[in-house]
Amino acid sequence: MSIQMLRQQRDAKAKELSTLANKADYNPATDNPVFDALADEISALEDRIKRIEQANALSFENNDIDDAAEKLRRQLRNTRGIGDNSRNAAIEAFTKWCRVGEAGLTAEERALIRNDLSVGTNSAGGFTVQTDVASFIIDALKDFGGMRRVATPLRTTGSNPLLMPASDGTAEEGAIVAENATAGDLDPTFTQIPLPVFKYSSLVVPISIELLMDSQIDVEGFVTRRLVTRLGRIQNRHFTVGTGTGQPTGLFTAAAIGRTGATGTATSVTYDDLVDLEHSVDIEYRRRPDTAWMMNDLTMRQVRKIKDTAGLPIFARDPGGAGAPTGAPNTILGYRVEINNHAPEMAANARSIAFGALAEYTIRDVLDVLLQRYDDSAYAKKGQVGFNGWMRSGGNLIDNGGAVKVFRNSAS
Repeated sequence: MSIQMLRQQRDAKAKELSTLANKADYNPATDNPVFDALADEISALEDRIKRIEQANALSFENNDIDDAAEKLRRQLRNTRGIGDNSRNAAIEAFTKWCRVGEAGLTAEERALIRNDLSVGTNSAGGFTVQTDVASFIIDALKDFGGMRRVATPLRTTGSNPLLMPASDGTAEEGAIVAENATAGDLDPTFTQIPLPVFKYSSLVVPISIELLMDSQIDVEGFVTRRLVTRLGRIQNRHFTVGTGTGQPTGLFTAAAIGRTGATGTATSVTYDDLVDLEHSVDIEYRRRPDTAWMMNDLTMRQVRKIKDTAGLPIFARDPGGAGAPTGAPNTILGYRVEINNHAPEMAANARSIAFGALAEYTIRDVLDVLLQRYDDSAYAKKGQVGFNGWMRSGGNLIDNGGAVKVFRNSAS
């Protein structure tokens, strides 16, 4: 069965689950077993989809691959008004550089790809890609893990130290002033949150000379796919759980604890835990359209089966409160769910679930992507050429008012 058919089945089951959860005459005694069975079927389908996606990611020649780099390649070839039967000249130059190296480029082609070969040695020539190409690469990274889909992007031209101002105004109020009286002062309190950038490498991708010489092989697609995949994974992990020491500060690291599970919930979460976590975030944040849950897929599987105190499932139900549009396949207590498998799995003292205005997390990119081609003997004697991608990025939760809170599992 194709991955498209599996996705269609999953979506159909999700809609059926949502319809069941929201029906007016829901009967826990008879409907809960049906609900749990549907939840299990959805989890099984998602597991199959995930396995196929992983297999596709490992197979360059698989025609069904539709990952972020493939989207990037199609976008690049049609940018700047290029017709359907034409290819962007910069991408043509990039392909030529991949196949034959710096020596095979004309002066015009070097200009197109903004060659920067004065840095490094002749055996490690590189170029800084054009701004529009760099933008497409950064946009393609959104498909990895989820953090770039929810965070606020900030693109800078340099990597100089940057302090972002943050202020908590949730407790500030005005006052009644008598006639002819002087209004008092209430200065807002600001803090500065650092947003440094770190240099990321895709690590070297060795490609055989035979592959480079084969004119039928989509070389730039192969290189950009691996570049985006590797950079996307490491950055999403750091934006999620980064320590802030020698790497970005992750969302789950920076967010305050909104609820700690009672003893016995080291690997589980209860309905009351989720309700308390939701209400630990100020109502003004909860009304925002970017407010959502974020958790690991394995955590989501457990949450799907949680029932409220009346025995009704909380997943995909509209509780009648403020929040994101309800009735969608993936909602908890009326708010959408963002799956991020770099979020910690439930374990003792783990910060396993985040909730709040996720756009308060900011990702900073220095808008230069450096690509290098290695022709030195370490690769040449194996009949290979190496490629490496570099980019500078950072992230932090720019918030001083508790816009995002996390659930922490109990210690035992």
